[in-house]
Amino acid sequence: MSTPTRRTFLKQSAVATASLAFLSNTHCATATNLVTKKVSQTTQPLIKKSLKFGMIKENLSILDKFKLVKDLGFHGVELDSPSELDEKAILNARDKSGLEIPGTVNALHWKMPLSDPDPAVRAKCVASMKESLRVTKKYGGTTVLLVPGVVNQKIAYADAYQRSQEEIRKILPVAEETGVKIAIENVWNNFLISPVEAARYIDEFESPVIGWYFDVGNIVRYGWPEHWVRALGKRIIKIDIKDYSRKKQNEEGIWKGFKVKLGDGDANWPAVNAALKEVGYQGWGSAEVAGGDRVRLQEISERMDKLYAAI
Repeated sequence: MSTPTRRTFLKQSAVATASLAFLSNTHCATATNLVTKKVSQTTQPLIKKSLKFGMIKENLSILDKFKLVKDLGFHGVELDSPSELDEKAILNARDKSGLEIPGTVNALHWKMPLSDPDPAVRAKCVASMKESLRVTKKYGGTTVLLVPGVVNQKIAYADAYQRSQEEIRKILPVAEETGVKIAIENVWNNFLISPVEAARYIDEFESPVIGWYFDVGNIVRYGWPEHWVRALGKRIIKIDIKDYSRKKQNEEGIWKGFKVKLGDGDANWPAVNAALKEVGYQGWGSAEVAGGDRVRLQEISERMDKLYAAI
């Protein structure tokens, strides 16, 4: 499918809302059990627990950091890519700890977005994504998280849409080659802010190697996560776990909304889990919250267990 021009973009947007029911019905997989009521050492939960490597604040080697979070009940850890971490040390830590590396997060998509007016800037992001896909394959991961673009006063919405799709199409062959998927995430980038549009954005690539990395907490500011889950359906290939408080947003400012512990915000986890169950999601849930020492990470692990059982 060709990339939308400004005219076709506006025309498509006019009919997007009418597509919600169709998108939800045609892309929902058969419902299966989402979570286990009790997480134990002998029972593998249907959503595996992960976290971001940067959340581990203990002064330890890579191997000992992996062992620490493994001991705390996590099944995996996600890394930034490209990064300065030693690749051999990471692989050694993975193998000796038994901790998985489900995926990576591209490190340049904010500094050098695919929506940038400068082709040279976009090219650097494309190159970094190709590198990330190949590195992630070595780690045994299945996704690279990508923020597809940014809209601001200097970058128009339609331009961001067209440019980002053009650049992502240059990355798709490497995703196909490696078998590692491109996972588009919803963030506060003024772009793809409707679940219907987000679903259409993915579908227009007509490729099985691109999907959605759904961040539960990011949506609460301007929507309801369970609505997004049903609209995105099987396009969701990974989930970020964090919460958000509308009360703190209103009283203290929008960024303060994240200053709430998992389960204490307005994400409505029973509703989110019910929606995930409806669309048949099984896979990883990765904490993306303020990290800390062993005590803090233990609390995060325990709170994630409670969220997974909130159905």
